[in-house]
Amino acid sequence: MKWHKHDVLEILEDAAAWLVALSMFIYGFGKLVQFDGMAASGKMVSELTGMELMWTFYGYSKTFALILGGFEVLGGILLLFRKTRIPGGLLLSTILVNIILQDIFYGVNRGALLAAVIYQTLILAILWNHRHRILEAARILTSRVGKPETRKHTAVRVLLTAVVVILLKILEMLFTSRDWS
Repeated sequence: MKWHKHDVLEILEDAAAWLVALSMFIYGFGKLVQFDGMAASGKMVSELTGMELMWTFYGYSKTFALILGGFEVLGGILLLFRKTRIPGGLLLSTILVNIILQDIFYGVNRGALLAAVIYQTLILAILWNHRHRILEAARILTSRVGKPETRKHTAVRVLLTAVVVILLKILEMLFTSRDWS
């Protein structure tokens, strides 16, 4: 049996995807117990280390932690299949970049940070391997269909968009400044 470059790349991509997916399953399902008891440490906020503060934050709402875990598991599932690998990689990238930044700024142990960086690097390699499909999808999503706009039409559209933005901002300010209690 003769192996081609394409075969080797597929094997490496599958291995990377499976490793990241397995890890996301572990972290995602781990949210069921990961932050239990973290909200009641008895320390003042000023006495907490960065990692303790972050874990107390996540331990405050079990539902929030479970939703995050659900997204990790969903991303892992999407990553397992070639047809959904790109959306899975994009979803997990948003999660992992957030984890990496938290690990850096809250002083989480270096092992956890390194693991997140490794997973993100593997996802970037997978996405790089599919860069032509991603670029083609971006081109299709951003292309204009139909006849091109005149300058006058574009100017009117931009003006109307600005008016709608202003109206939405006024509504936002009205709703957010009201005491809802």
